[in-house]
Amino acid sequence: MLVGVDGKACAILGPAFSVRGAFLVEKTTLPIVHAEEEPFALRSVLFTIIFLALALGVIPSFFYLGGERIIGSSFSTGRILAQFWGGMQTLLGASIFAVGFVAYIFCSTWLIFHGRGPHVEFDPPRVFVATGPYRWVRNPVAISLVVTAAGQAIYFSSLGLAALVGVGIVFAHYQAARIEEPRLRVRFGKSYEDYCRTVPRWLPRPPDRQPTDTGAMAK
Repeated sequence: MLVGVDGKACAILGPAFSVRGAFLVEKTTLPIVHAEEEPFALRSVLFTIIFLALALGVIPSFFYLGGERIIGSSFSTGRILAQFWGGMQTLLGASIFAVGFVAYIFCSTWLIFHGRGPHVEFDPPRVFVATGPYRWVRNPVAISLVVTAAGQAIYFSSLGLAALVGVGIVFAHYQAARIEEPRLRVRFGKSYEDYCRTVPRWLPRPPDRQPTDTGAMAK
């Protein structure tokens, strides 16, 4: 507990209480929240989606409708709102495509330079990489490619492209679980085994404080 003189606190470490012209600052310890005890990340994503849907979708749609009525649009309310949400769908698809494309370039470049080789089966990286985006999830390249394709499907309102996304998800899982991972276990041994136990295959998760052993050369 710190005591400040002349009514000024020396440091702010917790709740302050005034005693005879001085502040008594109570030292507190913030609780540590473990991911398994408090799924705050999932709730945060959910709340963010709801907020953005209201702030960028529902509320603007009414203002858009009002603006069209003011300028004397002859279209029906349903058609005006359909026009607005069609534009929002196009914008959403383009945004998702852009995010997925940038993520794909970033993750691919990271693997190429840190792994010292292309990320293809016939010419695989020579160094095991468990840094950067690969600390969060084992297959960020495949995930970003699926996200990019999903953005295309939304942008074009295409059931065919949506089906392609579904096929891509199935193929990516088969390729990762049945082809890529067994080969990586053979190439990098225990380093990759430990990596698989701590880093999820598909759903990104904040990395552990202790980084996974990386930099192992292929056998």
